[in-house]
Amino acid sequence: MTMATFFKQMYLGCLAQASYLIGSNGEAAVVDPRRDVDEYIRAASENGLTIRYVIETHLHADFVSGHRELADRTGASIVIAAEAKAEFPHLPVTDGDTFPLGDLLLRVVATPGHTPESICLLIEESGRPVKVLTGDTLFIGDVGRPDLAGGAGFSSEHMAALLYDSLHQKLLRLPDEVEVWPAHGAGSLCGRNMSKETSSTIGMQRRMNYALQPMTKEEFVDLMTRDMVEAPRYFTRDVQINRRGAAALRDTPAPHALSAAQATEAIDRGAIVLDVRAPALFGEAHIPRSLNISLDGQYAAFGRMLMRLTRSWR
Repeated sequence: MTMATFFKQMYLGCLAQASYLIGSNGEAAVVDPRRDVDEYIRAASENGLTIRYVIETHLHADFVSGHRELADRTGASIVIAAEAKAEFPHLPVTDGDTFPLGDLLLRVVATPGHTPESICLLIEESGRPVKVLTGDTLFIGDVGRPDLAGGAGFSSEHMAALLYDSLHQKLLRLPDEVEVWPAHGAGSLCGRNMSKETSSTIGMQRRMNYALQPMTKEEFVDLMTRDMVEAPRYFTRDVQINRRGAAALRDTPAPHALSAAQATEAIDRGAIVLDVRAPALFGEAHIPRSLNISLDGQYAAFGRMLMRLTRSWR
């Protein structure tokens, strides 16, 4: 991209989640923002950018999005697929819709499969596609799981068939040199075989991604719906929160500190103590019966597993 453009991937390790700040000639868009939006506002300000759009590739199930707070704080418009039936003020988009951003053109590519409302965002410069933000449709080394829309009445088989069409009729028709920037990396529960790499190209994925190798739609559906790991129960709740838009963090009641006596009493009543420090610090000293899940690691995934196991022991 030219010197007039700006592109930054913001990767959150504990969620294996990637969001993006795209800028050109003073205008910016944020794609798939996480809950804490301060970093986007700070980065935009430092680079002389005004955030015009907040774009969601789909209704996220694995984390609560900061789209509504970011829009409220910047005056930006939230862009999301009409299929999402969002309950907050937004610009509903469909396949082929475009948004100018400085010297760039952002093009919506409808890619249902992971969810019914999934879109990808194609970045074009001088009429040429240069990057595609693939959300949870196409990962590096993997594709999105098709079983998370069951609560909306769609079978995994139906969604996998839609995903096959989205991949082969949309994304794989892009030139090999187009860069691929997904919403997740290794460790996320939104796929099964993601690479630790956080970007690639269409050509590389065409050659190396197991899910993109030559096969019939029926073979793909069977592959995608076989041996799926159970989705966490909070996924459904997150989708509902993201459809209506979460309250601003500053409006969320802060947790209150407990005295030693209050903490001991709570533990005796069955409360779970979660220690989020580094393992080495936990090893030196910790509260008896506490669990250690460091914020430096895969916090969300391990938290789900350990908390679930702990409840089954009690």
